[in-house]
Amino acid sequence: MEHKKESPKKLRKKTGLNGSEKLLKAALHSLEGSKALDIVTIDLAGKSDLADYMVIASGSSNRHVGAIAAKLAEYMKEKGHLPKAPEGFPECDWVLVDNPYVIVHIFRPEIRKFYNLEKMWQADFAAKEAAV
Repeated sequence: MEHKKESPKKLRKKTGLNGSEKLLKAALHSLEGSKALDIVTIDLAGKSDLADYMVIASGSSNRHVGAIAAKLAEYMKEKGHLPKAPEGFPECDWVLVDNPYVIVHIFRPEIRKFYNLEKMWQADFAAKEAAV
């Protein structure tokens, strides 16, 4: 995975293997182990102070989305990174698992397509600000 150079506007909340990068790797490992589909990682440096990274993934059904989210929350807890309570249960069209470093959105494919978070968060904010 290619990492972008830090923006002076936003420094990582924690860096290196003890912070956000370690948690990102753990989240990706859990998602891959749960057979999550179309996993996308977005570096939020310079875009938001909500977290350091956003991960977007899909599950093939409501049950799959719920299982991915439950396993991810448990895995994060086992690794010592207590996530906030996942949001989106019991419907499981879109489940959010987050903490101060990594936000993970897990969607059913048609819901993901409708909200299209990748397009919104992968936009080049710096280029748009310079053009104004």
